[in-house]
Amino acid sequence: MSITILLRALDRAMQERVAEISGQNVYKCMQCGTCSSVCPMSGDMEITPRQAMLLIQHGLVDPVLSSRTPWLCASCHTCQVRCPRGIEVTRVMEALRQIVLRENRDMVNPREIPAESIAEMPQIALVAGFRKLTS
Repeated sequence: MSITILLRALDRAMQERVAEISGQNVYKCMQCGTCSSVCPMSGDMEITPRQAMLLIQHGLVDPVLSSRTPWLCASCHTCQVRCPRGIEVTRVMEALRQIVLRENRDMVNPREIPAESIAEMPQIALVAGFRKLTS
């Protein structure tokens, strides 16, 4: 088997994993850009939600996984409300986070947060952040 065929099989498996976890069909996305235009966090993302959907459609899930985009998603559901196709982009972003966390890769190390910062932060914010960013 050639490396190209192997890579395509891996890409397809990752696409299926995203679809299974999120329950969303990324192929329904018509690339209108509404999700990115209404996203309050898209200005800070390396890959906008529209671009993430396009990359996933083409089997290029790894660039999205290695970006900060899924972690910056505020899960505000604005994209979902405005999507003309009814795609729940927040569920896709959550699926991407789950894939990384299930590999026991944390996005934040609690030990690296300065004690002064922890003392000033609301406890609910810490708990919510740890739930989202750590396995």
